[in-house]
Amino acid sequence: MPLSPEPPEDKESTVTQSPEPEEVAPAHTLIPRDAEHWSKPVTRLEVGEVPASAININVTGRRVMGPVQGFGKMWQKTYRIGLGRQAEPREVILEWKKNFSLFWPEGANFYGPVTGIAPGEVALLNLSMPGKLKLSTGVLVLFADDEAFTLMTPQGHMFAAWITFTSLEYEGQTVAETQVLLRANDPLYELALGMGGHKKEDAFWTHTLSSLAAHFGVEGAEVSTKVVCVDKRRQWSKAKNIWHNSAIRSGGYMMGTPFRAVARSFRRPRK
Repeated sequence: MPLSPEPPEDKESTVTQSPEPEEVAPAHTLIPRDAEHWSKPVTRLEVGEVPASAININVTGRRVMGPVQGFGKMWQKTYRIGLGRQAEPREVILEWKKNFSLFWPEGANFYGPVTGIAPGEVALLNLSMPGKLKLSTGVLVLFADDEAFTLMTPQGHMFAAWITFTSLEYEGQTVAETQVLLRANDPLYELALGMGGHKKEDAFWTHTLSSLAAHFGVEGAEVSTKVVCVDKRRQWSKAKNIWHNSAIRSGGYMMGTPFRAVARSFRRPRK
């Protein structure tokens, strides 16, 4: 659900400032959709069957958080890549949803539900971080249809964000797009964004779109990046979000692994 169809830009990145947050609306609010394509209201997240290899310590029981509830500056980032005429937009979205995790960089694991990317479903994310830390977080599928899908982040995630994936036709070619409206969730994450986090986020989605293009036989296409600072203010009333910081909690969980192993060895087997 892009703000407006634009061709992929030649230059690598464009950064602009917007004085008022009202000037840029969340991408998924601009076009009305049928109710069946939206998630029902969610109070607390619930995760279905969890694979043995996945870590779920920061998702079950958490609330979802959009950019309004975040702490840091609000950013809108739009990443686009041209696919020529290799596929129609709906075909791109179908393949993107079906093989979503395959396009991610190595070390980023997406444990989606058995039903696939559908409204109201919750997926676990396990992300490799510096220092061999495995960060546990997740996403809610806020919206999904044949033309686009949107993910929303939970408490403790790096960002309070809406992430929308869509495809459209422009000047005779198909374009794939990822658009992120985000704030860092707490002061620690805001600091991390300023110390290279933004570049890593850009590299993540650049890799994803390049992998998607390669899936359709398009090699070497350039990913354009447009960055808009929607709101330069930091919401200090949201600094308390750090209580749910998934990096801190994931680090504590990993440090406790040896102690949990010892405790399990003393447990009596159930009859």
